[in-house]
Parts: sequence; structure tokens; C-alpha cells
Amino acid sequence: MPPLNDWLRGRHALTGVAPEWDLDALPAEPTILFREWILCADADGVPEPHTATLATVDAAGVPDARTLILKGIDAGGWAFASTRSSRKGEQLAASPAAALNFWWQPQVRAVRVRGRVEEATAEESAADLAARSAAAQAGVAPGDWVRWRVVPARIEFWQGSRDRRHTRVVYEPVGDGWTHSIIRD
Repeated sequence: MPPLNDWLRGRHALTGVAPEWDLDALPAEPTILFREWILCADADGVPEPHTATLATVDAAGVPDARTLILKGIDAGGWAFASTRSSRKGEQLAASPAAALNFWWQPQVRAVRVRGRVEEATAEESAADLAARSAAAQAGVAPGDWVRWRVVPARIEFWQGSRDRRHTRVVYEPVGDGWTHSIIRD
């Protein structure tokens, strides 16, 4: 068995096949592009394209990350849910900011979303909990289930390339809309 570092260096990366991407036809709104990308990932058989890594920091500023399910996107932000008493709940109470990262390896695509985090209304959180199975609801104390939203300050769409000339489209809010830039690196 080779040493781990040798094995890691010998692994191929970015082995997926990137879909065509018309950079001259980017939508003004990033959620439109996200919808296109996630539906394309699903149509191409990417397993669980609605899963993302959520990164938070604790009270000491130490980062933490875990995988979860995107619950939805609306005018309020990108939604996920969990218990307030969970580690992520405690971290969000101490520092209400987070980042989401979606990785669709077969398409060599990723989407990064970061911004402040806000709680949904108690009614939205209760409805989210009620939509879960009875087994998933068991043991959740009243008022402990929370639906949060990442209110994006930056959304980045990344498409990798085997030649390492990757393409990034970065959306940032401006007034009531969005601006975007194309970065090739």
C-alpha cells in the first residue's frame, strides 16, 4: 500500500463532464441560474443534488461544517432547518452567518452561497417540522425546530475544467437587484 500522500497525488481530479454554459446568457437573478443548474444535475443523475455543506463558526470563531438538505429558496434566502439545541443552532445563535456549498462532481460544478442567517417565522418552522415524518419529529421539543435562511451577500457558480482554467460567475446584491462578474482562473 502506498503512503497516503503519494496516493493522494496520484488521484485524478475534475473527472466529470461539464455541461455547456453560455456565459453570454446569464440571468440577472442568481436563483434562476441555480434552478437551471440543480435541475440539470438531477436530470443527469447526480445523487441528492439538494444536499449542501453548511459552514458555521462557533463562539470562538472556529469553523465547523456538516452536510444537510436545502429546504427551499425564496425572497428571504436559502432555507435549511434543524433544532435550536443542535451544535449548528448554538453556533448560529453566537454568530448568525454561514456558507452553503453544493458540489456536483459528475458535472464538475459547485455553487457557493454565503451571508447572514435569519430565522424564519415560528409558523414556518412549525410547518417545516410538521412536513417531516413522525419518526423525524419524535423527541423534538416544542419550539426547538427552526427553519433558517442564509441571506446571500455573495453567490458563486463555479465550473471546473480539466485544464484548470475554471470559470466562476459571482453574483452580489446591489440595491434591489444583483450584479455579476465572470472570473476565469
